[in-house]
Amino acid sequence: MHSASPPPPRLSMVQVLACGAAVVTLSMGIRHGFGLWLAPVTQDMGWTRQTFALAMAIQNISWGVFGIFGGMLADRFGAFRVLIGCALLYSLGLAGMALSPTPLLFALTTGVLIGAAQAGTTYAVIYGVLGRQISADRRSWAMGVAAAAGSFGQFLMLPLEGQLIASLGWQTALLVLAAMALLIVPLAFGLREPGFDARGRQAPGSRGQSIGQAVAEALRHPSFLLLTAGYFVCGFQVVFIGVHMPSYLKDHGLSPQVASFALALIGLFNVFGTYLAGSLGQRLQKRTILVFIYWARAVVITVFLLVPLSPASVYVFSAVMGALWLSTVPPTNAVVAQIFGVQHLSMLSGFVFFSHQIGSFMGVWLGGYLYDRTGSYDIVWYLAVLLGVLAGLVNLPVRENAIVRPAPQAA
Repeated sequence: MHSASPPPPRLSMVQVLACGAAVVTLSMGIRHGFGLWLAPVTQDMGWTRQTFALAMAIQNISWGVFGIFGGMLADRFGAFRVLIGCALLYSLGLAGMALSPTPLLFALTTGVLIGAAQAGTTYAVIYGVLGRQISADRRSWAMGVAAAAGSFGQFLMLPLEGQLIASLGWQTALLVLAAMALLIVPLAFGLREPGFDARGRQAPGSRGQSIGQAVAEALRHPSFLLLTAGYFVCGFQVVFIGVHMPSYLKDHGLSPQVASFALALIGLFNVFGTYLAGSLGQRLQKRTILVFIYWARAVVITVFLLVPLSPASVYVFSAVMGALWLSTVPPTNAVVAQIFGVQHLSMLSGFVFFSHQIGSFMGVWLGGYLYDRTGSYDIVWYLAVLLGVLAGLVNLPVRENAIVRPAPQAA
């Protein structure tokens, strides 16, 4: 009979939160500003909005696909190596986005490369570290802190990106961001986890379940499938709004500064929304939080479409929508950790996030496609409302109890 090995030591909670939050701030802050490039890129290159939207859609799918495998690597070898590799990839992709002369190269760099880079520098990988290094009684709160950091990155980076475009031009602005993405490399050193051997591999004694077993178990669990379905809607809504709202406002005669401030307000209020969602997840049922968020989004979008459009209505919409923006992220990932444990958390979060990215693909691509066909974003706005109602219904039956596994037989 094998004796139980002691659990590996943990990193300091302050260190994990500080480095993880800084990584998410940079990665998500850069990523949230891409909508500001739609107008200058398409006008300068002579491309349609659908061309730009397709590259963004590919980026979201690439992020989702590579997120699963990035999560597997982070769970198996630790987040440190994944973060360094994807930081380099992020920088390369941003440089390619600036210098691509054709729609195909633009799609490959902006879409595939940056999407793969985001898979290894955002929530799934960082949440895996948080799950393994922070105790369950503070896990949902810690995830809220990390998500709030990503929102603060949006608030911090969007005005900066808008100013860079205005003062340097869109291409040079992207090259500056490429240099900034490399700051993730030194931050990764603060997320080197104990419990991995000299090659970076997780010690065999700490593995109780194979990757195949973990995937099969999750795909048989109804609540995992319901969470995954609901997350599709989150991706559809936020990426459509984030990428297309600047152009939507410009079409209605509002200045680019209104769009920049609107996206910044979304980021600012999302700091509070995600932190609150993570904190409430320690005390309330997380499915209740998710149902409220999805239904509240549907109401907020409906009101925005009904009232006269003005800078004031845009700012109010952005503030309220910002509080709901990524607030789904902490409770969704905390439920996954609560049900299945943390051994394969990055990978399982990657599976759930893949559904989010399919929704993102549909939201950003449909926005460009239907605009080019109809000259309006109205149909996509209506879809966002309908899907918000359905997502709330889907999350109602979610059960958060930890899964019961048969005890391994003694040798």
